[in-house]
Amino acid sequence: MDLKEIQNLIKFVANSGVAEVKLEMDDVKITIRTTLEGNVTEATYVQQLPVQNALPQAAAPQQIAPVTAAPEAPVAQDAHYITIKSPIIGTFYRKPAPDKPMFVEVGKSIAKGDVLCVIEAMKLFNEIESEISGKIVKILVDDMSPVEFDQPLFLVDPS
Repeated sequence: MDLKEIQNLIKFVANSGVAEVKLEMDDVKITIRTTLEGNVTEATYVQQLPVQNALPQAAAPQQIAPVTAAPEAPVAQDAHYITIKSPIIGTFYRKPAPDKPMFVEVGKSIAKGDVLCVIEAMKLFNEIESEISGKIVKILVDDMSPVEFDQPLFLVDPS
């Protein structure tokens, strides 16, 4: 892709109302994030991937779909932690309302059935409850970020 094509893609995404688009081609990886209020571009990442000797692939139609970058798998030191994942696709919220406190913070102890966050999907707000007891070690998603199905949201220490 040349610079002109990337600029046109950014303009298209900004005008489409999509919050985030990730596009991967042979040697280019592009992530474009926009805010829905005013369609202002927040961040655009273009990464040139090293060319590798790969088998030729059949040409497939390119699709632009809103996706989010999933966090990397926990490192070995986090192996004893339990990962709580998103059961649905939607927008992740750490608070029940803008003027309310966060559901959980790092270091907070949680019990089975405690509400950890809310995920909005198609104008419905779904409370995500803990299925385990433990202590929140890490929150893996930023507030008001789009999340995918099965994306890690929290690391919990069950001990």
